[in-house]
Amino acid sequence: MDVSQTPDSKKEPEKKTKKGHSILLMFKWMGKHWYMLIVSFGLLYVISYLRTLIPLYSQHIIDYVLKFSPDGSRLPAFLFNLIDAPDTMTQILLASLMIIGVEAVRAVAIFLRRTTSSIFGERVTFDLRNNLYRQLQDKGYSFHTHSETGDLIQRCTSDVGTYQNFIETQITEVVRLVLLVALSIWQMAKLNVQLMLITLVSAPILFIIAAIYSGIVEKKFKVIEANESKMTTHVQENVSGSRVVKAFANEKYEVEKFEGLNRKYTDSDFELTKKMATFWSVTDVICFIQLCAVSVAGIYFAARGDISLGIFSAFVVYSQNIIWPMRQLGRLVGDFSKATVSIARLDEILSSDHEYTHESGALTPAITGAVRFEHVSFKFPDSTYHQLNDINFDIKQGETIAIVGRTGSGKSTLMNLLVRLLDTDTGAIYFDGVEIKQIEKHYLRQNVGIILQEPFLFSKTVEENIKIADRKLNGDRVKEVAKIAKIHEDIVGFEKGYETLVGERGVTLSCGQKQRVAIARMLLKPKPILIFDDSLSAVDTETDLQIRSALKKEWRNSTVFIITHRITTAKEADRIFVLDKGVIAEIGSHDQLIAQGGIYKQIWDIQSKLDFQLEGGESDER
Repeated sequence: MDVSQTPDSKKEPEKKTKKGHSILLMFKWMGKHWYMLIVSFGLLYVISYLRTLIPLYSQHIIDYVLKFSPDGSRLPAFLFNLIDAPDTMTQILLASLMIIGVEAVRAVAIFLRRTTSSIFGERVTFDLRNNLYRQLQDKGYSFHTHSETGDLIQRCTSDVGTYQNFIETQITEVVRLVLLVALSIWQMAKLNVQLMLITLVSAPILFIIAAIYSGIVEKKFKVIEANESKMTTHVQENVSGSRVVKAFANEKYEVEKFEGLNRKYTDSDFELTKKMATFWSVTDVICFIQLCAVSVAGIYFAARGDISLGIFSAFVVYSQNIIWPMRQLGRLVGDFSKATVSIARLDEILSSDHEYTHESGALTPAITGAVRFEHVSFKFPDSTYHQLNDINFDIKQGETIAIVGRTGSGKSTLMNLLVRLLDTDTGAIYFDGVEIKQIEKHYLRQNVGIILQEPFLFSKTVEENIKIADRKLNGDRVKEVAKIAKIHEDIVGFEKGYETLVGERGVTLSCGQKQRVAIARMLLKPKPILIFDDSLSAVDTETDLQIRSALKKEWRNSTVFIITHRITTAKEADRIFVLDKGVIAEIGSHDQLIAQGGIYKQIWDIQSKLDFQLEGGESDER
């Protein structure tokens, strides 16, 4: 279990994704839809080329039609021939109609380009979201225990949105600006090389400023993303744990904590805004000076007769086609920096190993319930001691094993090893003589039913929550397992019965009801091994006994593990394992362990005394 594979590992520095690698990932994730981007680029060429023709029409009208210069028209021959006419008014009319026609074609091309880009962006991010969700489903126990839910949600929503915006809008915008600048330079070079060079004087300066700005804002975006992630996680935790907050009257503290996180996020965003404001103001001044220089130089050349009035008017438009797009590079560089940060965060999920990456188990043997531990030890990567140390036992099919011990003694860890949420450091676990690491992991988990102390219920109906393991089963089977779990009577007491909608995390049900729904869900399909991880703790003793009696009758051939703090529950088991500080301190039946006078006897005496005092208190009240 490598904790460093989590997005926000506390043990390893965050993986650094270089910009070059981010660009490769950006195109890699486009997958089979890349051809739509090529279509967009083709349309952009048409749009940009047609835009560079408009100044030439102005030059044609001024110099050729109105005869302000003997140099004539600079329009391409095929366009000149379309609008040439014997009289001036006809020429002006044809030129005007041609300009309208060019703009109409541009409008259609712009519509097609935007439509194509939108479809492209949606299809790529559709695949990306599905891939992210599959990856999250396949991540291991360590990944999810060391990841913050709010951060993962932000990556799958906000960061995906940033990536979509960049590939859908910003990439095509970059290509549009490059094409427009290149075509404008080409057209200016044909008109006057000297004035073209003057127009490009500010280009190196703008590029240098944009490069510096890029490095600054990328760091700012990383800080903003981190602060937003912390704020999102805080909101998610407080919404999920709202009852705990209210139970301890902790609303004021949580509000103050959120205000602090919100302030950090706002301040970091304001710092970015100040950098952007500085960039825009500086580049605005440079662009204005450049336009003034082009205008002065153009007037000077026109006065000397080096260029005509029509060429000067065309140059004014072309200079704007070059200068303002270069200014836009700063915004695009900022957006690119933000996109690279988002791509790096998404890549941390997509590129990190999932629990099946190095999985070698492929066997699907018959599992009947025989379990054997041989010298099993386990330690969490971020722990300084072993949670389990040299565990040995042999369990026969159909046995019921109770596991008791102090909090933190390793009870749940032991059961997590059985379903391979965790893997042993040393030693081996066998199911019916087959080492579990050789068993295909999905198949293994299909044969082991586990109910956690805090079961999770989805925002679905009660019946849908029970049927989640097999949605094809009919309602009679659902009611049958609900009766075994002693939840049927509660469900039929609801207004909508089995169609009652359970709130997020099952908040409309009591803890005991949630545990019993989870038990019914696990019992829906017979399994050779059943694990109850303190999952009867929220039901009363009588209901606990009824559930265990029904289970023993219905699944007599299944091997059952019951983690419990109740000695009255443990005493009915075939054998009792007493865990203490990661080792099995005692093994035996209830009577045997009482006779030994060890840890189990101490727990029994304490609980018996408490039960006696409670019963005595009730008698006194009567």
